[in-house]
Amino acid sequence: MREYKYKPTGFPVAIDALAVYVHKDNPLQGMTISQVDAIFSKTRRWGARGKRRSMGVRRYGDIAVSTISLYSRNSASGTYGFFKEHALKGGDYKDEVKEQPGSASVVQGVTEDPAAIGYSGIGYTTSGIRALSLSEKDGGPFMAPTQENAMNGSYPLWRHLLVYVNKAPNKPLDPLVKEFIKFIYSKEGQAIVIKDGFFPLPQSVIDKELSKVE
Repeated sequence: MREYKYKPTGFPVAIDALAVYVHKDNPLQGMTISQVDAIFSKTRRWGARGKRRSMGVRRYGDIAVSTISLYSRNSASGTYGFFKEHALKGGDYKDEVKEQPGSASVVQGVTEDPAAIGYSGIGYTTSGIRALSLSEKDGGPFMAPTQENAMNGSYPLWRHLLVYVNKAPNKPLDPLVKEFIKFIYSKEGQAIVIKDGFFPLPQSVIDKELSKVE
């Protein structure tokens, strides 16, 4: 951006549900975002009150909150920033959060520790962990991180994954870049998205983005 004096252009390539994972043997089925915030954050900007006395804060499944191991991506990760912005409302992570260099490391930590909780993209789900259903509002419906719920926005922690390209303002895309973007939105390109564990884009989004490169 400094070299070219203008910002890169982003194109959505997939939909990702950022899942909150627990160990497969943990009986907990769902949490509110305020509870997630209270577990991971020391600022509690979603409004959880009290000294760890509310359900989902004082106890985590059948495990006392003092024994919870918190797993997070490191601060260099976009996933870390997205979780901080949306799950913690821009608040601060607790000091005891164990930052990991990759999503696979987060999953491994939760798999090996029955008292663990962590987050990463839904594509990293394994048999040793389980993704919780989440509710943005206390008393609201708990939504699983499924393709349908991510697409319609009812699952609170979803995002578009983007690819950024160099496009000068008021100038067409480079022909090779244009063909690459068209491949991303083809059936073959979206099949790769699915193979990698993410959700494909709805046709309405694909049509909208293709109209920008024609």
